[in-house]
Formats: sequence, structure tokens, C-alpha cells
Amino acid sequence: MGKTLAEKILGGKSQPDATAGDIVVATVDLVFVQDTTGPLTIRQFEQSGLKTIAMPGKTAIFLDHAAPSPTQQTSNDHILLRRFARETNCHIYDVGNGICHQLVAELFANPGDIIVGADSHTVTAGALCAFATGMGSTDIAIAMALGKTWFRVPETFLINLVGSFPQGVYAKDLILYLIGQLGADGATYKALEFGGESLARLTMSERLSIANMAVEAGAKVGLFPSDEITQGFLSSQGRSDSYKPLYPDADANYERIISINLSQLEPMVSFPHSVDNVRSARDTKGIKIHQVFIGTCTNGRLEDLAVAASILQGKKRHPDTRLLIAPASRQVLLQAIEKGYIHSLVEAGAVILPPGCAACLGLHQGVLGDGEACLSTANRNFKGRMGNPEAMIYLASPATAAASAITGEITDPREVVT
Repeated sequence: MGKTLAEKILGGKSQPDATAGDIVVATVDLVFVQDTTGPLTIRQFEQSGLKTIAMPGKTAIFLDHAAPSPTQQTSNDHILLRRFARETNCHIYDVGNGICHQLVAELFANPGDIIVGADSHTVTAGALCAFATGMGSTDIAIAMALGKTWFRVPETFLINLVGSFPQGVYAKDLILYLIGQLGADGATYKALEFGGESLARLTMSERLSIANMAVEAGAKVGLFPSDEITQGFLSSQGRSDSYKPLYPDADANYERIISINLSQLEPMVSFPHSVDNVRSARDTKGIKIHQVFIGTCTNGRLEDLAVAASILQGKKRHPDTRLLIAPASRQVLLQAIEKGYIHSLVEAGAVILPPGCAACLGLHQGVLGDGEACLSTANRNFKGRMGNPEAMIYLASPATAAASAITGEITDPREVVT
């Protein structure tokens, strides 16, 4: 019987005959933490009596979730993380470099890698055909010390994609639609493997957005094959030597096959307070939005800012709707400045935030007031997610977000784009 991508990658780092349901101990290619999970990881590491990390060159710390620090305690946690990085000689990416998941894609993730991070959206790197998954802080501390960890090889759902996106529809709409179909726990501990004739038309930015939200259906990992799109992205990041083709076998065994025709999709919106509470954007008229937030590890990349800028160029945000923009990394910010996207967004009334997570998790840079509603391009809209349980969070694509910033209410982008 042939192998799925999950079976191939985990088997390549443990036992070649690994199949779904097996327990394997596999070496890892990258271990990382960020500044909300990292302090607990480091304290667990030190309290366990561990002295050294197995792979300093393959261990990274990112200061991104509260960057710059908004509180005394967070600043002290940053001091702890910087000290640990100096003592262990591991990588550290300080305030302003960007979101961990974007930087992992730009700098580290390669086809066939195993990546573990103390953050549930570690799954983002599956876009580059890496088995990337989030783990608890204690597990990450042990992975740091040993350079390996255990996994149960997941069963796989094949998501077969055909057709092309129509105007106004994007990768975010696809993944919201899929989560709506599966439910928030419909793929618990499964691998979502994306395949089909449409793959060749999905850019790496689109793949990263899709893989990023696999966990919102409960999935252990979201995986794309390593193909020419992967090769082109790695080459653009100066890592062409890291490319290798990696595909599932033609006779791989899938627990479930789900086919989606991209040409039949439309702009989607996730309603409070669950990501799988998905509706069509055309059915949302009249819902007032007080804040629009475009960014995060889901939709803070250059292509996302380009879409938003194209819609907002020459227009102004609604006077009652704040517009926040957070590039996912310093590289994205510089490229967006060079291409004029930042100029267009600022002229439209946007506030540009430093590269990082910003308003996404409600620590700072966009906490909502009581009764306010935010339309965000993030991946979660749980009650209180953006810092206030008395606020409402809607999720949508950068196009829907930009259109809504103009009108002041949730708006199908096809009504704004001419």
C-alpha cells in the first residue's frame, strides 16, 4: 500500500514502514517557541535539570506576540528569553522581525522536515511539505533537550481541489468553507493533505494561509506536496538547495476524500464565536464593523497587502471604522513599502503596526471596546480572543476586510471591486 505525505515524512525520520496509527519516535528539524509560550518552556527546561539543547542551530525563539512589549511582566519574560538564547546559542528573532510562523516559512521550513513549536499554528509550515505541528510547552522543552519526540502517525483526509477561484474569492474563503463543512473538531488528529489539479495554481502565500488554519478543524497537520511552487518559493528565499520533490503515492490510503470546486466558492465570513460558524459574505449586510484588522500569520503576507491596497487605493476607510495593518514580517513590510502598498493603505486611513501578531490575540495594538465588532483576517474568533469578551470577532479574507473598511459594515468585496 502506498504512503500519504504524513506517513512518508514521519517514516523518513523514524521507521520507513510507518503507517497511520503507529507510534514513532522521530528526529526533528526545528524546535521553536514564542514569547507567550516560551517563558513556560524555558522554566520547565531549567526546572527539569536540563542543561543543554540538542540542536542550537535548529532551535529558535521568536518575540512576536507582544512586540513591542506592552507590560512590565512581558518585558521581563523577554529578558528571560534573550538570556536563554545567549546561554544556549540558539537563534533568537527579536521584536520587529515578524511572526514566528512567517519567519519559519521564510528561513527554516523545508520539504520533508519535522517541525514542532509551542504554538498551535505551527501547522503553517505544512505549506512547504513539512510535518509541522504545535505541542505543549513541556513537550517542547523535552524536544529541545533531545532533538526528537514521539508522534502517533495520523490518518489522512485528502482535500481534492479542482477549478479556479472566481473574482473576489481567495484562499481564506476556501479554508473557511472547508472548516465550515468539517466542523471545529471534524478532523481531530487527522492530517489534511491538499491535492488535485488546482494545486499548480495555488501560490505559496495561498498555501500558507490554508495550512495555517488546518488546526481550526482539529487537524494535527495540513500538508501540501513539494512541487514547482515550493521550489520557486525556496529559491526566492535563497534556499534553493533545500528543495526536493515530495508527493504522496498514487495508491495512498486515505480515510476520507473531500472534493471542492474552487470555481463554485464565494467570499465567506466566520461569525462569532466559533471558526466553523461560517456564512456567505453576501448574507451579512448591515453588520456594523468598528475595526478592521488585516495581518496575522494567516493573512499578513505581501499578496494579502497587495489585495487590500488594490481595493483601498484612492478610497478612504469609513469614518467610524478603524483600519489596522500588521505585516507578517520585516521582509513583507519592506517589500510592501517598495511596491507602494503601504503608501496606498496609509492614504486610505490605515494605521501600520510593527511586524508581529499585533491585535490578533488581544494583548495590545487593537484591543476592542465593549460591544465593538472587528472584522479580522486572523484565524480565530473565540470569545475574548482580541482582549475583550464583550466584543465580537468576524473572520474573512483581506479582500472582504478591505471592502468592509470602506463601507463600515461587512461587505462582499465583489460589490466594491469594479
